[in-house]
This record gives sequence, C-alpha cells and structure tokens, in this order.
Amino acid sequence: MARLVKISQQELDSVRKLYESVMSYACHGLFFREGMVLAEEITKSLSLGEDPLEVGKQTIIDRGWAEDVLFTDAGVRVRGSIEATAGGEVETCHRLRGILSKLLEAKTKHRVRLAEVECASMGARECVFEREGGA
Repeated sequence: MARLVKISQQELDSVRKLYESVMSYACHGLFFREGMVLAEEITKSLSLGEDPLEVGKQTIIDRGWAEDVLFTDAGVRVRGSIEATAGGEVETCHRLRGILSKLLEAKTKHRVRLAEVECASMGARECVFEREGGA
C-alpha cells in the first residue's frame, strides 16, 4: 500500500505562491495536471461497479482535500477546499479541479474539463466548478 504524507494548508499555499513567483499563472496548468494524476491513482483502485464519483468524493474528504463535495448536473460544488485561502484575487483550486475533472471522466467515459467559476479564495461561500464549454 502507498504511504500517505500530510501537508498543511499553509504549506500548500506557500508552494503555490512559490510556483507563481517563478512561472506566473502558467503553473496553474501544471497544478491541474497534478490533480489529474492524483485522481488516476484513485480510479485505478476502483472495483468493478464502483461509482468513481462516490469513491472519489470519499477519498477527497478522507484525505483532507475538502470538507464536502457535491456533484451536480452542471459540475461540482466543494465546501472547505484545502487549496482555498481567503483574500485571493484569482481562483486557487487547480489541483482539486484536476481531480474532479478526472473523476467525471471516469464516470462519463468522455473528456471533461472543469473551470472554477467561484472560489472561496475570492470570498465565495464554496468553490464551484462547471464544465468548460457549458456541457
């Protein structure tokens, strides 16, 4: 079994700021891809018939990425994202966006890309992700 490590919300935010200082916002795509890789590990462990959204939600909560996850017809709503830090000017939940996109791909068997349209970093109550292209 793989070992898990703990990282604090402050440490995760410091890493994001470090990457942004070197790469500007170009690093957000890397964080998104990182999230997709993390979700691939989740989906590889699914048993036949298991729902990737249910398993993914529980894994996200168990590992401390979020306090709650709600998959909707339009996308996903997340409360308590570990990547959200108050006072931001842009969305910050790039890894989580990648994780959620990959979980939806596993469920639908189609390419899915989510955009974060509301973020707790920018003062929203929760982070809201919608499918890019509106569908």
